[in-house]
Amino acid sequence: MFTKILIANRGEIALRIIRACRELGIRTVAVFSEADRNSLHVRFADEAICIGQAKSSTSYLNIPAIISAAEITDVEAIHPGYGFLAENAHFAEICESCKITFIGPTAENIKAMGDKMNARATMQKAGLPIVPGSPGVIKTKDDALKTAKKNRLPGNHQGCCRRRRKRDAHLP
Repeated sequence: MFTKILIANRGEIALRIIRACRELGIRTVAVFSEADRNSLHVRFADEAICIGQAKSSTSYLNIPAIISAAEITDVEAIHPGYGFLAENAHFAEICESCKITFIGPTAENIKAMGDKMNARATMQKAGLPIVPGSPGVIKTKDDALKTAKKNRLPGNHQGCCRRRRKRDAHLP
């Protein structure tokens, strides 16, 4: 169990993590942008550190700033919430190299699931059920129509689109 974690997110996501940590007796560090200085997650966390300007690319997506905040506050782990850096394999690898636990999937799992075709193949290899689809990336309209027909999906959407255009013709 951790004694203190950094939450690399904001708003409702961060609040939920803070509440769960409080119930578990885990101290929290909130990071925030200049624009979020007065946000609830900043007020409810045990500690808070500004990591950049309002723009998310200079704050919540700023990996060096987040790692610096984690090191300064001596946390054991980083919880990314979801969105932002939650599915960033590079961030997970950096956390690992800095001896900070990334609360989430491993970098390898993020990479495996980040590419839809690779994710599909990984799930098939593991024996998990998957929805019907193509064996690979569809590159042509003909391939799409063949795949749709093979999987008993509607293959010709032209009639549907024409009806919709006719139905919506009066709209601006």
